[in-house]
Amino acid sequence: MIIVMKPGSQEKDINNISKVLESLGLGIHISKGIERTIIGVIGDKRVLRDVPLDLMSGVEKLVPIVESYKLASKTFKPEHSVIDINGVKIGGSELVMIAGPCAIENSQQILEAAIAVKKSGAKILRGGAFKPRTSPYSFQGLEEDGLKMMKEAKDATGLLLITEVTSEKSLEIADKYVDMFQIGARNAQNFQLLREVGRLKKPVVYKRGPSTTIEEWLNAAEYIMSEGNYNVILCERGIRTFETATRNTLDISAVPVVKNISHLPIIVDPSHAAGKSQYVASLSMAAIAAGADGLIIEVHPNPMCALSDASQQITPAFFDILCKDISKLAPIVGKELIITE
Repeated sequence: MIIVMKPGSQEKDINNISKVLESLGLGIHISKGIERTIIGVIGDKRVLRDVPLDLMSGVEKLVPIVESYKLASKTFKPEHSVIDINGVKIGGSELVMIAGPCAIENSQQILEAAIAVKKSGAKILRGGAFKPRTSPYSFQGLEEDGLKMMKEAKDATGLLLITEVTSEKSLEIADKYVDMFQIGARNAQNFQLLREVGRLKKPVVYKRGPSTTIEEWLNAAEYIMSEGNYNVILCERGIRTFETATRNTLDISAVPVVKNISHLPIIVDPSHAAGKSQYVASLSMAAIAAGADGLIIEVHPNPMCALSDASQQITPAFFDILCKDISKLAPIVGKELIITE
């Protein structure tokens, strides 16, 4: 349930209602919009059965939330959320490009990738240190040694860092090095991991699972938010269908659907959707046209020599051209891609 306050309601009214809710063991989330303040009520609303909240000073109306994902719902927070990661804002007017190799392989590779993607307009460097692979014999990542190399690239370029976490142990290690976490598709419904990420409060890019519906996706994001971490960015990366021409089928419709029912920002991963580098540009442009708040793209200095996902990684030169094309498209959809160099 949400409590919609009257325009111009006083701070003391909001505080009085908050005290009543907290005394009943309920959680609250206050969202202050331009005209109205909304108080979200978290918990078992049955305890409010005999509490006349609608008669309290400053209250305009009570609105039930029918969605099971309360905190992620647009009913709960009508304004689109903008997630601030140390000055880089995802969900606002600026498109945010996250780019870098699938896996951190050595210090030269990650530094070269960082320098290149920053020059083209990326604000955040991605790189996998913990690699959950289909085969146990495939390259599994350099773990903490890789994160140390990534941190050196950050020190040299100023880029923010994101890496995928796959377990509580990797989460604890990564927390020392990165600015935000990524929850990959394989862990999309690993609810214990989602809760742990929620407790750390650090921004997280949360990818949709390959067979996860949008409702299931938002409900899983609720696990993160229910622990107090509202800094969630959703990521559409393609779903599993009968089609085999691409690695996954990019659900481009997920972008406007999420924008309609949730306040959370949404970005798109065209690399994992395509599985083939030649399709990355087209899917990227389609995602921006659909209203995505940014992209996360795999960029490798020499994709042919990559230790993982070689076929879907693009070169720095390809990425540079793509960013220039996106900067031309962005104003048409009310966005901008700022390329400083």
